[in-house]
Amino acid sequence: MTAYPVNMDVKPDVQAFFDEATNTISYIVKDPASNACAVVDSVMDIDYAAGRITYDHADELIRQIETQGLDLEWIIETHVHADHLSAAPYIQQELGGKIGIGSKIMVVQETFGKVFNEGAEFQRDGSQFDRLFEDGDTYMIGAMQAFAMHTPGHTPACMVHVMGDAAFVGDTLFMPDGGSARADFPGGDAGVLYDSIQKVLSLPDEMRLFMCHDYGPNGRDIQWETTVGDEKAHNIHVGNGKTKEDFVKFRTERDAQLAMPRLIIPSLQVNMRAGAVPTDKDGNPMLKVPVNGL
Repeated sequence: MTAYPVNMDVKPDVQAFFDEATNTISYIVKDPASNACAVVDSVMDIDYAAGRITYDHADELIRQIETQGLDLEWIIETHVHADHLSAAPYIQQELGGKIGIGSKIMVVQETFGKVFNEGAEFQRDGSQFDRLFEDGDTYMIGAMQAFAMHTPGHTPACMVHVMGDAAFVGDTLFMPDGGSARADFPGGDAGVLYDSIQKVLSLPDEMRLFMCHDYGPNGRDIQWETTVGDEKAHNIHVGNGKTKEDFVKFRTERDAQLAMPRLIIPSLQVNMRAGAVPTDKDGNPMLKVPVNGL
């Protein structure tokens, strides 16, 4: 296993922003030693029925960063989301910063470039992003070192980003009573997801874990923060010593019952382009609907 540079002595300030329409949590993560910050998993609003895009959620992130006098250095995508659209380029236009994602984005682009019948003008080399992370890569947010862990299984490009004693897990894990994300999208694999979760659970028990989604199981209030120790002890899918065989059996049977996410068609087209909306030959924003393609 990669030797990750964990530093539990660095404790970043983490601000969470919940998007009710997609049950997504976005984060502003501040270096405790400077005004530098990162945004993790931003949301662009869409009224899919009306074909209308707006930026209320992203504007709130921008407003908070400006009000607090922060310097945005990174806009991190934990993976190519299938349930919400990224606002990364909109935020970058307003505040700067580099957009980063896992290097396996190229696998995702190749897969869904075919699904959406993209032409040669759609680059499948990840060049829409400013940084493509490999497993164990480090980067700086002010004086705080962060690193990326490759955690495939939900998608090939999933990464967990660790910033001091805080880890942003994307869809690799949910809160303990929520379990784990599906593994039946193209390129997903339940066995690989189990192994990735074990990598995350090998981090120190006190490591804070921040979720990308929460759905309030059994009617509880929305939550987004837990710890490695809590997940190891209580996660309903992988905690308390559940085996890989049991997990794969459960995950496979469960995934077969799940409907596609409501926003998967616009989300994939936008997010594989680093948040840019595709255009037609005349330059007009335009989305495709592949029939029987997913």
